[in-house]
Amino acid sequence: MAHDHHNHSTSGKKLLISTVLNFIIAITEVIGGLFSNSLALLSDALHNLGDSFAVFIAYIADIVSRRDYTNKKTFGYKRVEIIAALFNAVVLIVIIIYLFFESIKRIQHPEPVRGKIMLTVAVIGLLANLLSVLLLRSDSGKNINVRAAYLHLLGDTVSSVAVILGAAFISLFELYWIDPLITMLVGVYLLKETYSVLTQTVDILMQGTPKGLDLEKVKETLEELSGIDNVHHVHAWNLTDREVHFECHIDLNDDWRVSQTEKLKENIHELLLNKFGITHVTVQYEFNCCDNKDMIHFGEKK
Repeated sequence: MAHDHHNHSTSGKKLLISTVLNFIIAITEVIGGLFSNSLALLSDALHNLGDSFAVFIAYIADIVSRRDYTNKKTFGYKRVEIIAALFNAVVLIVIIIYLFFESIKRIQHPEPVRGKIMLTVAVIGLLANLLSVLLLRSDSGKNINVRAAYLHLLGDTVSSVAVILGAAFISLFELYWIDPLITMLVGVYLLKETYSVLTQTVDILMQGTPKGLDLEKVKETLEELSGIDNVHHVHAWNLTDREVHFECHIDLNDDWRVSQTEKLKENIHELLLNKFGITHVTVQYEFNCCDNKDMIHFGEKK
């Protein structure tokens, strides 16, 4: 558990540093975008500003998620991270849609862009974004909250590269339509990356079966253990993207004493953790007392 807190603390510090860096980038690009008349630079600035708040929200969520369990919050505040990731994904999609509309307007009515100013500011933005991405890269696969923030910053980095290429073409060939085109291409890339985070967070909040977990296989594996006759009324869900909870009814093959089930419980926990990555298990033991033996059961339909 101490190791987990250490990971949270390290991620939190990196998120805070990334927030400050991103805010500086956003202010720099706003000024540069106004002077260069570049929609791509201004859109990147807006994107960076939104990402500054997104990363800051991820930082706050990281802190809140570490609060202790209470009688009213028996699972603690861990799902704050999931809510923050969902919020950040939705905000990013809204920003992308707005930029699409602005790009279409600019394609229909191209305006001159000062390519050299655009290029200078974009290079500064790229360097700062790269630093932020490198800071969060190692933690992005461990935590969906950090991953959502990481995707924001990765999008900024890709956007900066695209803006640099656009600025070079504008400076050399005065192809001003490249500016809004780059904005749209970056938007398509970000939509693709954000969709996976959005679907994962919604699935977790809806308590869907964790991705890759085959409940039929889990049932079959448990029923192979000595003493178990049947496994039914199975539920599995993610508390967070790292914690998988599982509960079921187990029909024993004999009328066991409670003390006799202790060793079976240990075997079940060890098996589910090592083979399926299930971190929390709740079992209800039975002996010929449950009429309905379906694997999935929610009671009588109204």
